[in-house]
Amino acid sequence: MSARCPSGRPDRAGISSLRARVLGAAAPGGVLALLLLARPPEGIALEPGAEVLPPHALYGELFTRVQEEQVFADGKDFCDATPKGSPAEILARYRAATPRTPEELKRFVATHFTAPTTVGSGPASTGATTVPPRAAPAGASLIDHIDALWGVLTRQPADIPPYSSLLSLPRPFVVPGGRFREIYYWDSYFTMLGLLESGRADLTKDMVGDFAHLIDTYGRIPNGNRTYYLSRSQPPFFFAMVALLEPGHPERAFARYLTQLEREYAFWMDGASSVARGLARRRVVGLGGATRVRAPAPGQVLNRYWDDEDLPRDESYREDVALANRSGRDRRELYRDVRAAAESGWDFSSRWFADAHSLTSIDTTAIVPVDLNSLLFGLEQAIAAGCGEAHDEACQRAFREHARARRKAMDRYLWDPVRGAYFDYQWARGERIPRVSAATLYPLFVHAASPAQAASVARTTRRRLLKGGGVVTTTRNTGQQWDAPNGWAPLQWIAVAGFNAYGEAALAEEIACRWSVNVARAYRESGKLLEKYDVMNTDRPGGGGEYPLQDGFGWTNGVTRKLLALYPAHTDYRSVDECRRPRPAAHPGAAVDK
Repeated sequence: MSARCPSGRPDRAGISSLRARVLGAAAPGGVLALLLLARPPEGIALEPGAEVLPPHALYGELFTRVQEEQVFADGKDFCDATPKGSPAEILARYRAATPRTPEELKRFVATHFTAPTTVGSGPASTGATTVPPRAAPAGASLIDHIDALWGVLTRQPADIPPYSSLLSLPRPFVVPGGRFREIYYWDSYFTMLGLLESGRADLTKDMVGDFAHLIDTYGRIPNGNRTYYLSRSQPPFFFAMVALLEPGHPERAFARYLTQLEREYAFWMDGASSVARGLARRRVVGLGGATRVRAPAPGQVLNRYWDDEDLPRDESYREDVALANRSGRDRRELYRDVRAAAESGWDFSSRWFADAHSLTSIDTTAIVPVDLNSLLFGLEQAIAAGCGEAHDEACQRAFREHARARRKAMDRYLWDPVRGAYFDYQWARGERIPRVSAATLYPLFVHAASPAQAASVARTTRRRLLKGGGVVTTTRNTGQQWDAPNGWAPLQWIAVAGFNAYGEAALAEEIACRWSVNVARAYRESGKLLEKYDVMNTDRPGGGGEYPLQDGFGWTNGVTRKLLALYPAHTDYRSVDECRRPRPAAHPGAAVDK
């Protein structure tokens, strides 16, 4: 069932019908149980005519061979290539021709597919992504350069070629850049921060509308608008995007998008009403004891990252198969954990490893993450606020209770008062994972921390995470891109917004200043804004990961533009030595008030 709302205006009849079923539940937990009727319990919920298949399912043994023989240096390029005929026709021709050598295979692929373009800034159907060395005139300021980049990275709605892996969107959107030719879920929130500072409220609204369309069509926001991303989502920032539409009165925007907020919540909470203690079902985990008979009590259900598939990722097929070959583990279990890490956005990080230094030990689905549960707390708060604005007091009370129960569970399982930080929780073993990471900042961003907890996190951040170029992702250097020495734009904003919300203005500005100086230095030297930065040795770019360093770059542009608007004096700083005198931010903000 879907109360469709492509325009952002809720179908009130659809909401009323859904809510009548939800709020009519008498048993404890019934509100959540019946809300889940907004989507089928398993698989991909598609509207009529929206059924899509990823490349591995369309091309079978041809797909496998192209990826294994590395016809494209980046396996994602084949997934993004446009076929010149139907998959059935191409596969039949492949079987008839049986290309024997690598050269013959390359010729066959070149004959039957159009590789994704890499020059210009064309519409979505072209996949064009190359970013010019300087989008603004030579000598332009960093702010002018960012403002000029939005046009380079914007894609217009376009007719999608038949059998393309792209999912159509109704409105313009911004892509990150580099190999990332499509819209990405959590990236887009941080991109929107900069769009608004650049006077592009229109494009921000368009992108929120695109994400609402994805929820209406697929019952979730996928990782990105590609068929091979449909089996997973990304960190649920949609509520925070919606809040940007009316920063003074976010409850009004929440009310307009209530259908989509509720439906996304149903996606993440599928199975919560029936999962037993000590077990997990899809993205929910039953906590509170070893018994596998009784359902968890209120406050004992938290969430994990997951993926509905347990196969190698289409876009990283060769890498995933090689990892499985090295691991000696059950392949499907490993693939699921790899995909779940991709849903987290932190792909990859020692956060997800049983052995902190080995990707083969990845164990994502066994972990209850701080960031995900913080964002779901924010989503529960947003739905409660939207219901209040819609004068639905029963719904408002129900979601306030969901948020209260989650915060209680986060305090019990994720908060460590001795170490003064939030930690991920290994639910199968029943213990916190004692590895400090920037995920500890998320409860402050959504206002789930107490003042005392926030003060402790501030001390931990100064002691363990704050480096010369900003906040480091973790304290371990493993060669993975979401570990030391890298810093990422989204984590800087989570830190700045969170600390400002709790009166830690000096720390917030210091983080903002160090990051902005680091980005500006790299821009002066290269004319580029990068996907990630080395914040421990600021003379080097960020590194690690499965693919070369990308430029562009959506969320770096967005966060840096926002921080320079909050702290305009930083625009002229050349050294972190100048990051000393704290000045209160003009609009510190965070996602949702408690």
